Amino acid sequence: MDTVVTPLKDFAKNSVRLVKRCTKPDRREFNKIALRTGVGFIVMGFIGFFVKLIFIPINQIIVGGSVQQ
Repeated sequence: MDTVVTPLKDFAKNSVRLVKRCTKPDRREFNKIALRTGVGFIVMGFIGFFVKLIFIPINQIIVGGSVQQ
């Protein structure tokens, strides 16, 4: 029984310590995080767009080939 209770007590104690130590970000820090997250989304979107832009024609050449009737 002690092997089950001791890890649970340690986990609860560590969780309470973590919650007490954490602080909310202030407005400046929140704006900085939000801006960096937005820039990351935009950069990843452009990377995905350009990858598709490059690989769709290549895929059409490889898969489609030259169709003769």
